[in-house]
Amino acid sequence: MKKTRNIGLLVLMATSLGQLNATQTTGGLPFETTATVFHPTDTPASVHGLQFRQLPQVWDEGIPLGNGIMGALIWQKDDRLRLALDRADLWDLRPVKEFSGSDYTFRFICEAVEKKDMSPVYRLIDDRTSIDIAPSKIPAGAIEIPIAGLGKVKSTELDVHTAVCTITWENGTTAQIFTNATDKVGHFRFTHLPQKPEILLEAPSYEVPQGTKIERNSLARLGYKKGKVIVKKDHITYRQKAYGNVSYEIDVRWKQPDPQTLEGTFCLTTQGTPYSEATQASQQMDNYAKDFTAALHEHTDWWKNYWEQCSLSLPDDPTLERQWYLEMYKFGAASRKDAPPICLQAVWTADNGQTPPWRGDFHNDLNTQLSYWPGYAANHLEESAVFTDWLWQIKENSEAYTRQFFGVEGLNVPCISTLDGKNLGGWNQYSHQPTASGWLAQHFYLQWKYSADDIFLRTRAYPWVKEAARYFENISVKDENGKRKLPLSSSPEINDNSLEAWFKQTTNFDLACIRFTYQAAIEMAKHLQLDKEVAHWQKQLSEWPNLATDSTGLTIAPNYPLEYTHRHLSHLLAIHPLGLLDVSQGKEARRLIERSIHHFQELGTQGWVGYTYTWLANLQARVFDGDAAARSLHIFAKAFCSPNSFHLNGDQLKQGFSGFTYRPFTLEGNFACASAIQEMLLQSHTGIIRVFPALPMSWQNASFKNLRAMGAFLVSATYHNGETESIHITSEKGVLLKVFDPFTRKVIEKQMKAGEVFNLTR
Repeated sequence: MKKTRNIGLLVLMATSLGQLNATQTTGGLPFETTATVFHPTDTPASVHGLQFRQLPQVWDEGIPLGNGIMGALIWQKDDRLRLALDRADLWDLRPVKEFSGSDYTFRFICEAVEKKDMSPVYRLIDDRTSIDIAPSKIPAGAIEIPIAGLGKVKSTELDVHTAVCTITWENGTTAQIFTNATDKVGHFRFTHLPQKPEILLEAPSYEVPQGTKIERNSLARLGYKKGKVIVKKDHITYRQKAYGNVSYEIDVRWKQPDPQTLEGTFCLTTQGTPYSEATQASQQMDNYAKDFTAALHEHTDWWKNYWEQCSLSLPDDPTLERQWYLEMYKFGAASRKDAPPICLQAVWTADNGQTPPWRGDFHNDLNTQLSYWPGYAANHLEESAVFTDWLWQIKENSEAYTRQFFGVEGLNVPCISTLDGKNLGGWNQYSHQPTASGWLAQHFYLQWKYSADDIFLRTRAYPWVKEAARYFENISVKDENGKRKLPLSSSPEINDNSLEAWFKQTTNFDLACIRFTYQAAIEMAKHLQLDKEVAHWQKQLSEWPNLATDSTGLTIAPNYPLEYTHRHLSHLLAIHPLGLLDVSQGKEARRLIERSIHHFQELGTQGWVGYTYTWLANLQARVFDGDAAARSLHIFAKAFCSPNSFHLNGDQLKQGFSGFTYRPFTLEGNFACASAIQEMLLQSHTGIIRVFPALPMSWQNASFKNLRAMGAFLVSATYHNGETESIHITSEKGVLLKVFDPFTRKVIEKQMKAGEVFNLTR
């Protein structure tokens, strides 16, 4: 059935493009961008990447480069081109002394809630994060090159398909910069130089002149002594001691093949972290033999392979097509095998002399989870596995934390975590969220379901999920009706950090995490033919209550509906991402889901932030409302993103999309945006593959190649003139295929062989 065009959405899209093409004002600084000007003759690189008529003037609008372990932000500070360097494992990991005392227990919090006096808890947990400066992610330093003598910049571009930044000056000088995707070394090359520029290295402001006012988040509060900078004719090395055994080294080298050309390399290594290399940066560079051309070839080959794993085309919506490519570029730049997973700012720590927002930590009440949503369906399982690899790596620390704080065996994870899985602190209800491991368990489940990897299931996924389920069994108590409940429960960021943020009845957020964990454990144990364990988990699941509902839909907790506009969709977790409730379950489920989403929107947007819109878009896609999903995503791209596409949390246009107009930079909203676009194109969470389930009326043409479905299926499909045209499915593992046939409106089932291809055409 052919779709009619939706004029209202087209007007919204036109408005979005028009506003983004105008000069934007971000942080009080005028910044012109032509990045959203599209023409039919544009190459994919120019359509999908970043194009500016000058260099960015503030750090959080910088051009982002990264290879998972090392990142760089390219921007102009005063009259210098600045490459702000960062490394994913560069952390100050000093212990929190308050978290080793006898009062540091869940029981201590329960007693405070019972007495209705939270002041002892605030002193122990909450207050310290406004007093102490660490633990925290920390920046590394910056390479600076004076550019006043080069004149006016003509263009600054990032080609996301090659991950190369190119800067062109009106005098003909050109600079190319990239962080090598394969060997962790950065490269720069200047051509047509009028004269050789100076190369400088600026250390972070770990020490400031005596008498200088030190702000609360100043790096100077870390107490480091200024590191050693060794400057030679064509070589600079900077060595900095951090807290404990951690130190790092930056090494920059350059050469001049001819008077008008300058080529350089830079390397950043750490010592004393689980991800440190065996040799320091200067030692590595002593033995480094690749020239710029050879390294560039190797680098672009990696990115070519990355983009060949999955692609899509949205000719009727170039804004969202470009946004998807920008988000998946950042995903490839930030998540890489043998590196830490994506934290709040990934490899782009704040370059402003301060610790990053929220210490740059691993927020497991939303931020880490949303950051990995797009990887599975985008067919980037190696990059997605970085998250579960890390969760496995910190498993022992998490189990020790569970014993110490909750007083039981099993597995929970500190909700606000450091690199090594230790609790960093913060609002007590969320830094010590009692069901963090339940939401995190889904990522082991997704990694298994999308890969159909039975070895991963047996050796990692089920052992991890099993321990989380065992923890829920051990921490729970029985109520007067014989049903299990948590001693105390919460729903992320509801009622902030007040006494009322703790609930004596289990919230829908916590209950969804628990019920999902048991359902996953049952499915995994069945697959592994562990019948006794299946029976045990089934009994455990039956002892927990159902989700609480009322006339508004899903509530925060029993008899506690959401009554004010709020950023976090925690009470709707059962719908998306956990999928405990789905429209496929019948009319009653559909009505409950739609009622819940409507109520959330009805309360208004004043309490929302950028990620609210992108999470909402995923929910809207799950109810097949493509128009609503597209609208949410356009608002996100228009109002909540810096010109370089970074999610800045608040409404940067100040047009009423949120009551927040601040600009702390985090990444989860970006990656949830990519996930929502994929949900509009392909869904498989019910076990049935559906192509184009949630397209807006205005999308008359769309296509994708190699999106991944659960069961290890690679799916490609085309949509032309308002109708599905073809579907091409390849089975990697040879399992039962279930696909909704859009031509007959029936579900087809076929037992596939490994490597077998299944086609449907109009």
